[in-house]
Amino acid sequence: MRFNPKANIGGGRVKDVRGGGGGGGMGNIPIGGITGGGIGTTIVVIIIYVIVQFAGGGSGVSGGGPAETTDRYAQCQSGEDANNSADCARQAVALSLEQYWEQTLPRQTSATFQPTEIVTFTGGTSTGCGSASKDVGPFYCPTDQRIYLDTTFFEDVLEGQLGGQGGDFVEPYVIGHEYGHHIQNLMGTMGRVKTQTGPTSDSVRLELQADCYAGMWTRGATGTTDDTGVTIFESIDQADIEEALDAAKSVGDDRIQQQGGGDVNKEQWTHGSSAERMKWFTTGYEAEDIEECDTFSASSL
Repeated sequence: MRFNPKANIGGGRVKDVRGGGGGGGMGNIPIGGITGGGIGTTIVVIIIYVIVQFAGGGSGVSGGGPAETTDRYAQCQSGEDANNSADCARQAVALSLEQYWEQTLPRQTSATFQPTEIVTFTGGTSTGCGSASKDVGPFYCPTDQRIYLDTTFFEDVLEGQLGGQGGDFVEPYVIGHEYGHHIQNLMGTMGRVKTQTGPTSDSVRLELQADCYAGMWTRGATGTTDDTGVTIFESIDQADIEEALDAAKSVGDDRIQQQGGGDVNKEQWTHGSSAERMKWFTTGYEAEDIEECDTFSASSL
């Protein structure tokens, strides 16, 4: 993965916050290692989404005091910055995702695109879905339509606890997956989730579709541009694809259960197996149209 040094990445919607991690009005998001986060388990977020929709909520859940925005991304202005800094690479990825879906969503669906924001934090923060700690993996909160991410997740959990090989394209895959949840929210797909666990549950179908959307963006990322028409990426190569596939394998339900020392129990699945996650990322990467990511209509996952 290499960014175009001449690209202007200043428009990437990423911010870093400190504090504001007190209890939320709906209670904290339950913690359990990777569980609770969008890349590992969004079931809790989905339940909160349903509650808010039926209760007529809109502005989210109050936390334990306001979070303070830091200047973590102030130096991220160019693609050259992104090549030299993981923080700036994150901002470039956010810009590329926004540009890709701003073009793709209205062209291939009837949904109206609205950008989301990536919020990074350390230790804990409050969200529209309750309070999140560092133990929660990356997740999308549909209530406030933001992606939340403690960046220590990749080394501490994905590589450490789950044994992923790592690499510089792992985080773009994860962020692409969470952005996929935002696209699902805009399309109304989250409202289709009725069954929460099981190998063919709606929750599994939702997650595999987000993997498929991540694959779609990965293929189209080298065609995304900044606001002056300069391409954001110079290249995404096969090694990057392999890193994304390894990350998808690492967060499969069967892999997580095995790494936890337990038996593989399909009835507890919420995200799909390693093989399924890899399959649907690849499906998205090869797709010509978003309809090819319709996991809800698929007879076999």
